[in-house]
Amino acid sequence: MEMPLRIGIDLGGTKTEGVVIDNLGNTISCHRKKTPINNYAETINTICEIVSILCNEVCLPNEAPVGIGIPGALSMNNGLVKNANSVWLIGRPLGRDLKVALSRDVRIENDANCFTVSEAFDGAGKGLNIVFGIILGTGVGGGVTINGKVWSGKNLIAGEWGHNPLPWPASPKDSTYEDHEQPGPPCYCGKSGWIETFLSGPGLALDHGTGDSAKKINTLAIQGDTLAQASLKRYENRLARALSTIINTIDPDAIILGGGLSNIGSLYNNVPLIWDRWVFSDNCKTSLLKNVHGDSSGARGAAWLWNS
Repeated sequence: MEMPLRIGIDLGGTKTEGVVIDNLGNTISCHRKKTPINNYAETINTICEIVSILCNEVCLPNEAPVGIGIPGALSMNNGLVKNANSVWLIGRPLGRDLKVALSRDVRIENDANCFTVSEAFDGAGKGLNIVFGIILGTGVGGGVTINGKVWSGKNLIAGEWGHNPLPWPASPKDSTYEDHEQPGPPCYCGKSGWIETFLSGPGLALDHGTGDSAKKINTLAIQGDTLAQASLKRYENRLARALSTIINTIDPDAIILGGGLSNIGSLYNNVPLIWDRWVFSDNCKTSLLKNVHGDSSGARGAAWLWNS
């Protein structure tokens, strides 16, 4: 379905963003609102308000469809949301409810998949064959594109890298890392020690232990705070270990970071120097890249869901 303009919505853990882009990827209009936490009805209302604002600004027709990226996926069995770290969405018929509320066609995809599509299409991964995109934010998600097209997998969980155990966890006798890597922090799903629980923004803050946000920790580290520097060093090591398993499994051309923690500049130099210890190759050529479109990549990728 070829359209001159398309709408994309990124339903994030803290903010919901909507964009209108044209066939060349130019942003025509953009609007953001705070995501209602633990309120499903208000989440629906927020998306409807954003779509209404965008349509009024750009004079889009009422039948213009909407692509939506969510921090989870729709079950193939019943169409209900599953695997969402925005837990108030779990078990809800989000696709059906939005189609009714918006009175227009809706396509829903995992937010990390949307992010990866955006960056593979005309971002940091443009022209590359295999791209693994990561959102390091309130949660940790991943997506895979092959020649610019999202690969969702048989169970719609391709790229759900955050819900695997942190590899090579330290034992209590290992002085290299922090003892609490085993069993690791608990996850909303009931298990412990997932990559997400270590590498999300809340995970970094929990590990640091002072109540500072991930953004503040990075600022303090740049200013020379030794405690913050030590926390980031542990974070870089854990990220390198976790990404090495992706390289060993799908051997992507590039790994592209998104989400709030992608703004930690030291990751791009330090992590590739560390992951060589675990990558099963004598010369790792995978690039670790920062996104081009910033935190608008998710919404842009959601809009590209109507590219075919």
